[in-house]
Amino acid sequence: MAEATVIKPDLDFVKAIISSGGESLKKCFQCATCSVVCNLAPDDKPFPRKEMIYAQWGLKDRLISNPDIWLCHQCSDCTTYCPRGAKPAEVLSAIRRESIKHYAFPSLMGKAVSDKRFLSLLFIIPAILLIMILSAIGNLRIPEGEIVFSKFFPILYIDIIFTSALGFGVLVGIMGVRRFWNDMNETVGSSSYQGGYARGNLKDSIIATLKDVLTHNKFKKCIINRDRHLAHLLVFYGFIALGVTTALAVFYMYVLKIPSPYPLTSPVKIIGTIGGLALFIGINLVVINRIKNAKSLGIGSYFDWLLIFIIYVVTLSGILSKVIRLADISTLAYPIYFIHLVFVFSLFLYLPYSKLAHIFYRATAICYAKYSGREIGS
Repeated sequence: MAEATVIKPDLDFVKAIISSGGESLKKCFQCATCSVVCNLAPDDKPFPRKEMIYAQWGLKDRLISNPDIWLCHQCSDCTTYCPRGAKPAEVLSAIRRESIKHYAFPSLMGKAVSDKRFLSLLFIIPAILLIMILSAIGNLRIPEGEIVFSKFFPILYIDIIFTSALGFGVLVGIMGVRRFWNDMNETVGSSSYQGGYARGNLKDSIIATLKDVLTHNKFKKCIINRDRHLAHLLVFYGFIALGVTTALAVFYMYVLKIPSPYPLTSPVKIIGTIGGLALFIGINLVVINRIKNAKSLGIGSYFDWLLIFIIYVVTLSGILSKVIRLADISTLAYPIYFIHLVFVFSLFLYLPYSKLAHIFYRATAICYAKYSGREIGS
């Protein structure tokens, strides 16, 4: 006789899923239409049907470290064809939020970023920190003369503060990914995942994963919401271009000893402008797609819109601070630049706690799938 399996439902986990965008969870009656129509789900033990079962039963341990919740790209083909309106894509999105919270360190940060009650504090605290620094260096007043942002907030301080925030975010993300990988091996690799423990070529798996990430080719497999491919690609490469801009600025400043501000014909300005525009267009397309498909696919959760809001403010304040500086309106340029700094700092600091943490966990899950043989090739 087979041994009995003891099921320990976590009702708080079910409530968390429902409250964070998965309110349609209980409508699912396990017809498996979602797994049939998903072009990303493997033939063996496809998602999201089994995840919907686990979520209804509150089986947190089977979901938090389950890579399949991250292999889902929220194309929403499953939601479109669901005969009950259970919106599996939204449910899996809510589960991913819970997974991010689970691996967050410190855990308080993960809870704060995902809870709308703390929204104002997320930006008030960074703003107070930057104001304290400005006060300490005697720069609380708007500088006179030509608008040069480094007169207001010296570049050296920006480099130290923002590099520290980004370093913290990346370090916490890596710590979470390490725990996630170990948990996949322990709780998933031995039984419910295909073929036992991961046993492939890690180097080849990483290279194949990088190809997936750089091309966003998984999004091309979406049918109903195919427009997401272009939107996410623009946001992704917009960030990369702005990262390159920052690296170039550091090179100009500390290696070539060329101080800012730089002329509009400088590579720093050209690449930065292209990156800013790509990010702005991309995030607008993300919003348009969400609003356009809100009735059938769902508008998204607070967690989704928080990241969209941060990216919007970062992009818009960056563009406006540049335009207003060229217009020589100092009373507006410096305050807008300060807002820009607050939200860039927040973007870096909350990197492993917000939806942006997808860059850590989704890439890791894709790599694990290739490494274990669950997903062959790209």
